[in-house]
Amino acid sequence: MSGELLAALALLRDGNAAAPAAVGIGTAQPTTGGVAAAIAAEALELLEWPRLAGHVAGFASTAAGERHCAALPLPSNCRHSQELLAETTELLGLDGVLEGGLSFRGVADIAQTVQLCAKGGTAGGEALLAVATTLAAARRLRRQIEDGVLRPITTALVEDLRTLPELEQQLHFAIEEGGRVADRASPALEGLRRQLQGVRAERRERLQDLIRRWSALLQDTVVAERNGRPVLAVKAGAASQVGGIVHASSASGSTVFVEPQAVIPLGNRIRELEGREREIEEEILLELSGLVGAEAAALDHLQMVLIRLDGGVARARYGAWLGAVRPELEADAAAPFELRELRHPLLLWQERREGGRPVVPVSLRVGPELRVGAITGPNTGGKTVTLKSVGLAALMARAGLFVPCSGTPRLPWCGQVLADIGDEQSLQQNLSTFSGHIRRIARILEALGAAPPAAAMELRAAEPQEAGPAEPEARKWTSSHRGASLVLLDEVGAGTDPTEGAALAAALLRELADRARLTVATTHFGELKALKYADPRFENASVAFDVETLSPTYHLLWGIPGRSNALAIASRLGLDGRVLAAAAEQLAAAGEEEGGDVNRVIEGLEQQRRQQQEAAEAAAVVLARTELLHEELLARWEQQKEQSAELQEQRRQQLERSIREGQGEVRRLIRRLRKGAAAAERGDGRSAGEVARQAGQRLKRLEAEHRPELPRREHAGWRPVVGDRVRVLALGKAAEVLAITADGLELTVRCGVLRSTVALAAIEGLNGEKPAPPAPPPVTVRSRRAPGSRGPQVRTEANTVDVRGLRVHEAEAAVEDRLRGANGPVWVIHGIGTGKLKRGLREWLAGVPYVERVVDAEQGDGGMGCTVIWVK
Repeated sequence: MSGELLAALALLRDGNAAAPAAVGIGTAQPTTGGVAAAIAAEALELLEWPRLAGHVAGFASTAAGERHCAALPLPSNCRHSQELLAETTELLGLDGVLEGGLSFRGVADIAQTVQLCAKGGTAGGEALLAVATTLAAARRLRRQIEDGVLRPITTALVEDLRTLPELEQQLHFAIEEGGRVADRASPALEGLRRQLQGVRAERRERLQDLIRRWSALLQDTVVAERNGRPVLAVKAGAASQVGGIVHASSASGSTVFVEPQAVIPLGNRIRELEGREREIEEEILLELSGLVGAEAAALDHLQMVLIRLDGGVARARYGAWLGAVRPELEADAAAPFELRELRHPLLLWQERREGGRPVVPVSLRVGPELRVGAITGPNTGGKTVTLKSVGLAALMARAGLFVPCSGTPRLPWCGQVLADIGDEQSLQQNLSTFSGHIRRIARILEALGAAPPAAAMELRAAEPQEAGPAEPEARKWTSSHRGASLVLLDEVGAGTDPTEGAALAAALLRELADRARLTVATTHFGELKALKYADPRFENASVAFDVETLSPTYHLLWGIPGRSNALAIASRLGLDGRVLAAAAEQLAAAGEEEGGDVNRVIEGLEQQRRQQQEAAEAAAVVLARTELLHEELLARWEQQKEQSAELQEQRRQQLERSIREGQGEVRRLIRRLRKGAAAAERGDGRSAGEVARQAGQRLKRLEAEHRPELPRREHAGWRPVVGDRVRVLALGKAAEVLAITADGLELTVRCGVLRSTVALAAIEGLNGEKPAPPAPPPVTVRSRRAPGSRGPQVRTEANTVDVRGLRVHEAEAAVEDRLRGANGPVWVIHGIGTGKLKRGLREWLAGVPYVERVVDAEQGDGGMGCTVIWVK
């Protein structure tokens, strides 16, 4: 056994304490907790987590939110991660429905301002104004977010938020835009500024007057400023004539800048007033800063909530931009991994932002019993990308980010994501590539802790049913390993003798199967492909390789080991054919000596997989064609149904039109007959009126035969109540029940504008229900007319109603009221006149079901001007 392997074994056996002697590094070692934190931070760097966090930060709206997203903290428990995912979901929905999205306009980073004010310092006007705008923005955001039903998580986050409207009003009142203290902030300040404005105006007028008087002595008529004092550009030779203080001269020396003696007292006065103005402003700012400092706790909480909201919106927008979906996190460490069509988020970013190559997705399905997945295949085939994709998916779900997958990704909450990816060769630490990998793996084992006993592993997914010797061990392992541990190893065992490296890799993976929830390792060792046949916790996977084009396809094939295809790749890259032939002969000889060629078995499996894939694709094509044919048949059937229904409707409408036209013609003929316009007899002995009546009866029979009947169902015991919609059989139309008599045998209904009283047997339900007759009333002793007896057969005041002068509908209501209590014939006096009232009453009475017959009265009772109505 080589010395390098012995050193590696010692390092793995003794932990990092033996690392300095084995690999030649320093003697200072961190504690176990420090090792776990260090190797976890190193894994984040290897997986390029800071780069992904920077992408998320680009979607933040505020500087504080951008810093928060750039750090992208990882929660320490599953519940917090689930809350972040729910928060991301709620904010994504709200950001999508609001026009322009959720706006953080006006939100500023006020942490330093609040801290300064809390310590008694004085903040500037712009900083205090930023506090006011932040309070207003926070109140607006709270109003937009608060909805306990749709957004319970974010509502709980903002419900106890204090936006301090009084403080905001005071700050806005005292400070103007740009941070200037407003005149209204203090009466003393307002008066001082008014006085200062007057002095400045006086000085400006004196300067203009001097310019007009000394125009011949000046180089320019513009008032300049030097050292904060107004000066005039005077010719060098005329400075003594002007008088005043010389503040500067031009580069050529031909011009001197003089403050005239006449305005010097005014300038001094202005300086004095400006100093007093600054003192008052400082007093006001100090007072406002004290108000801010008094609310430091509430403002710090508000700043924290705004940062969290900004971070949540950034996570939501980043996930939407990636086309990612919300994962389901399980607190149980033994929960399965289900990642369908997972795409590497950084490669996806490169594809969309920088025009990179399309990202090939990978799918992963790891059951609760699986512990190690060994990925084999050629170099540049996508093995390392698969490792990083799985690691980033676990971290993204933990951080509250959506995962770029299809369907619904499911995975356990991973409290530890540890990785050994890349070349760890170091000249400074005297580490070879192999030693660098071993050093990092030793730290991973130390971070994972001791392996649980076998009994504890059996109880890892549930509480023990019976107390036993292993129960304390199991509880200890479960409590000390919160969440799942995900280990990612790239080229495990590489960099040394292949035989010794394969043995070391196999032992390491068995150890990790006991300690970690899932280990995904890439390798070229054929011996590791056979581990799954001896241990059900192992599974093989491979990256696909196109043997025709001699190029990888980057697809992950789960359950099938792969080949390195070194000779094929070397051939594609142009290696000498004689070298390739010699290598192939030696490989074949080595395979015969070992009793078989594993690669041939793998090649056979790949061939079977391709055949199955082709058969599945052919079946999918047939299924798709069948579905299209089925949809086409359904569409044609629906079309035929619609055409048939449309044709029937057209025929029914045509028949109804014909019937209506015939009925109209009969009504016109009857009117002419009644007016005496046509009284001629037909040759067969029948009058024209009789012919018209028979024609009308035939039309009614024809209408009844061809009218579409609604399906009627018997409903025993159905009785209408007031407010129900019923169908009046005589009219064939729906009506509303307005009232029901005490005995339940008659109903007052309204059909359109028509109100009438009908018998219970003359109506039915809209669905064809037949009304049940009411129960017979109990027999009581009272004076009443015997059933079946008829009223008086002569006209009296009680059975006569006079409707002359009324309209048709008014007359109908009056007659209906009299018919309701009639117990014999009823005489209706309508007069002769134009006959319109009589015709209207007769047409209405023809449709009343309880009217037996209608005749003209005797000549002594009114003749044609009176109608006698006999009720059934």
